[in-house]
Amino acid sequence: MATTVLYEAHPAMFRAHPFLFIFSVLLIAVFGTGIIISIMRATALTGVDSKPIYELSALLIAAFCFGGFILLYWYIKTRATALILTDSELVYERGILRKDRISMSLKHIRSVSVGQGFLDRILGVGTIQIFTAGDEPEFTILDMPDPRMIRETIAKAQEGRSEKD
Repeated sequence: MATTVLYEAHPAMFRAHPFLFIFSVLLIAVFGTGIIISIMRATALTGVDSKPIYELSALLIAAFCFGGFILLYWYIKTRATALILTDSELVYERGILRKDRISMSLKHIRSVSVGQGFLDRILGVGTIQIFTAGDEPEFTILDMPDPRMIRETIAKAQEGRSEKD
């Protein structure tokens, strides 16, 4: 029997942490512009001692690379985590080189908890916890987009599954 994917999502990047995102982009933009200006100034000042300009350029390049590294790491981390809901199971995957995959049947899910702070509600992200028979959640996923829709989709899939059985 073929399974149908009802929902698939990765954690949000910008909506989950807008200030960190803006900070990283500003690091890249401001220091990237500084690099260009300092290199142009260094080439225009041939004959003048341009050692301070080259030292400033090294500092600007380091800050530029730091901002780029933050965004690249963050992007890879969010793309390496996924929540997939099919008509028969819920799958939580994470990892790039080493994949961890937690899969559970919809009939074993007892409750879905959604946690959202004030800013999370405004930005439409939240934390999802999936509970089975125990007191502790099977897994927790941070920064998921539209978490209430995820909970409703799981409930609808469980209702559809119980009607089939």
